[in-house]
Amino acid sequence: MKSKLLGPSLTHLAGTDQLGRDTFSRLIMGTRNALAIALGATGIAGAIGLILGLIAGYGPRWLDGLLVLVLDSLSSLPMILFALAVITVIGPGTQTLLLVIVLVSIPGYARLIRAQVLGLKNADFIEAERTMGASTARILLRHLLPNVVGPLVIVLSMDVPVVIMLEAGLSYLNLGVKPPTPSWGNILYDGYTSLRQQPTLVIAGGIPLVLATIGFTFLGEGLRDALDPKLKRRQA
Repeated sequence: MKSKLLGPSLTHLAGTDQLGRDTFSRLIMGTRNALAIALGATGIAGAIGLILGLIAGYGPRWLDGLLVLVLDSLSSLPMILFALAVITVIGPGTQTLLLVIVLVSIPGYARLIRAQVLGLKNADFIEAERTMGASTARILLRHLLPNVVGPLVIVLSMDVPVVIMLEAGLSYLNLGVKPPTPSWGNILYDGYTSLRQQPTLVIAGGIPLVLATIGFTFLGEGLRDALDPKLKRRQA
């Protein structure tokens, strides 16, 4: 095939791979897949972690202890080994990848929310609500939730590049997104196998990972500046 492993040109901005496919088009599709997996997984994990953290922080002590035990057990497992074990049992694929990322991420988010709730549950405005007979649901939804969701959003935005790197790493090992579906990981693997013939394929596959990491890191920093009330007070 004449069009395989071509260098960058006006026709193929990032060259072509070993099958003659346009690398730039595959990078665009890989970007969509990477963001869909990362945003979807962190969103689901963040929502579950938020609910568990609210329950653990504001609920009875026996329930708090039980949830903390479960969360500590999950977080004590090595992330990569746990991911490989789940993929080995269920089989590789996008849905398995989402499940792994969600299970790995939930404990950290839940513990963050729990710590925030424990610091607020005895605050004066919460005690005033209890004195006036406010229900637990009202206290959680109207008073605690708005105060704890800001730090969670900041952490979620900074964890997106971590999830993208995990997805790319597993796809590189052929344990994540399965070919021919484009993924930054399997594009990097194709570049590695063709490194001597066309090294620009590896560079083209690595640039989006670097840009995504830098971009979401700056986004997290910006959200922290906008949502952290303590930082606002210091700047004032």
